[in-house]
Amino acid sequence: MKLSGLFGVFLLLCVDLRSSGMSHPKPSCRYPPSQWCRSLEIAIECKVQKQCMEVNATRPNQSVPPVSVVLYYESLCPACRVFITQQLFPTWTMLQDIMTVTLVPYGNAKELPSANSPFTCQHGEPECRGNMIEACIIHLTGHSAFQIINCMESSANVLNAAQPCLQLYAPSVSWSSVDSCLKGGLGNQLMHANAVMTRALNPEHTHVPWVTFNGEYTEENEDKAMSSLFHLVCQLYKGVKPPACTGALVRLNRGFC
Repeated sequence: MKLSGLFGVFLLLCVDLRSSGMSHPKPSCRYPPSQWCRSLEIAIECKVQKQCMEVNATRPNQSVPPVSVVLYYESLCPACRVFITQQLFPTWTMLQDIMTVTLVPYGNAKELPSANSPFTCQHGEPECRGNMIEACIIHLTGHSAFQIINCMESSANVLNAAQPCLQLYAPSVSWSSVDSCLKGGLGNQLMHANAVMTRALNPEHTHVPWVTFNGEYTEENEDKAMSSLFHLVCQLYKGVKPPACTGALVRLNRGFC
């Protein structure tokens, strides 16, 4: 699952739209701000093609592969929740043009040969349900999944937050589709796929969160990721560093909100 979006465009569009006399796109725009620059057609409909062109001009060279970050985690693991909300999501928000994030909710769970309860989890049955909810959401919502997962993991009650977080970030996806995924065979299939991915790790994972970069795990990178994932992603990216990494000033039209 590749997660994409343009958080940086929010501030830029806020500035430029206000300076051009528009406080927001015309009502005919059917898309949330996070999708305004996903395609030329959407940008034209939402009257922000000029601003999207300026954002695209500051993007890194797309011929250089992004840094691939894969997180193996558990939905109710306190350390995983801290890493997602304080390191991974903020870093992705700033550097999503040079990194991809894949979320694998499974962690220290065990797959059992039982039709009634095929999985057991470190933090009990609620965590197994949380893992499956997040696996279903990742499968059903695509580019909005990371925002939903972060919303859940930053909430006081991860499971209770699932439905409102889904409605907030992917209103076109009904909760009934997630419920069908949970109660039907799809949820178990997704969890089995996550179990296979987790068991295939080399070296074998010994804890969560467990993070790989470009398909590899090292203790050195893990230590760096836990303290400053942002700087590690900037360091690992092989292309020209984006302004967020270098602190370089980018000359765009000035404006203020």
